[in-house]
Parts: sequence; C-alpha cells; structure tokens
Amino acid sequence: MRSTISGYTRLPKIHKFSVAGIAATGAAVVAVAVAPHAFAADTASAASVKPVAWSAEAFGETQQDALEQQTTAAVTAAKADAGKVSAEKERAEKQAANRSTERKALKAKPAAKPAAPAKPAAPVKKAYANNVDGWISEAMDILRAKGIPASYDGIKRNVMRESTGNPRAINGWDVNAVNGVPSKGLLQMIDPTFKAYHVEGTSWDIYDPVANITAACNYAADKYGSMDNVNSAY
Repeated sequence: MRSTISGYTRLPKIHKFSVAGIAATGAAVVAVAVAPHAFAADTASAASVKPVAWSAEAFGETQQDALEQQTTAAVTAAKADAGKVSAEKERAEKQAANRSTERKALKAKPAAKPAAPAKPAAPVKKAYANNVDGWISEAMDILRAKGIPASYDGIKRNVMRESTGNPRAINGWDVNAVNGVPSKGLLQMIDPTFKAYHVEGTSWDIYDPVANITAACNYAADKYGSMDNVNSAY
C-alpha cells in the first residue's frame, strides 16, 4: 500500500533500496563518462608496474628449505658426535679390559725365584806322578802352604839314603826296632814321632809317602831348622 504525507507519495522500504542502487550506479557511469582518460591512465599504470622478486609464498618455501637444511646438518652432526662417543667408549672399555687381563696375568704368574748364586768353581786338583818325584812335589806344595821350610833336593837326598825311595820300607834291626818301634816309610819315622809331627790335611797312614815326607820335614824343621840340614840318621 502507498501512504502519502502532505501531498507526497511514500514508497515502501524495498523501493528505497532499489532507487539508491540505481542512483549509485548512475553516479559511477557518470564518473567514468566524465573522466574516461583518467581511468585509462590508472589502468595502464597498474599494468606497467614491475612485479616484485618474491612473494610471501616463495619466502615461506625458502625459509622452509633453510630450516630443513639446518635440521639435516644438526642431525648429521649429532650422529657423528654419537659415533665418536661410542668409539671412544668402546676404546676405553677395551683398554680397561686389557688392563684387567694384565693384572690377572701378573697375579697368576708366580714370582720368579731369585737366581741362586753361582757356586764357585772347584779348584782343579793338581795331578802328581805316582813316584818319588811326584810324591816330593806334592809334599813341597803342602809344606809351602803351611810355612814349613824344605827344598826338593834336601828331601830327595834324605829319602834315597833312608829308604832308596821305597814307601813300604821298614827297619827291623836298629835300636828303635829293638825297642819295638821300628822306623817306617820313605824317611824312616817311628810311629810316636809321626803322630806328634803329623801335618794337617794329609793321611794318618805312616806308609803314605806324602804324609811321611811332610811329617819328617816338620820334625826336621823343629829340631834342625830344615830337612836340608839333615845328612844322616836323625
């Protein structure tokens, strides 16, 4: 329905909007018609603007690539560090195991016994001939060691006079024999004198040639100064 106020016809609300829209469209058409050159210029200017080098989307992709590269590098470095740590740990464990094995081996290994001191070599026993010369030579070595004076010639001279070199010689006719103590051996000694002047380290057998010579020389040194001074029965 229409309503009128003071002679005007009143339009409904929907009709008002239609009129306003037509008015606005008409104004726009008028504006383009009035300034057609200006509009064309603005359009050409917008078309001639050079596009920018990157867009928001391209920038985001670039940043994403950089982040992915950094992440990949960080993961690679972490793996390398983990590998180094693992290798170092393995090496340390091997060293510890080796040291443990060495300690066990040292404990298990018996301590080496100190080498026994070398025994001094036994002196080589001098060999002497089993005759008058050999017996006198051996007796001379003992006499020199004991400090008993005598010479080879003095001993041999008396041996040859008393027994002619027979170690088993015995006198059964002189006064000593009469008294029951006959003279015996190379230098014809009686038992009591042999025992009294026996030289240590020799035999106690009066018939032993070396023992008989050394005891007789010991007696002669005491009574005459040396066997060299004896030229007859003594």
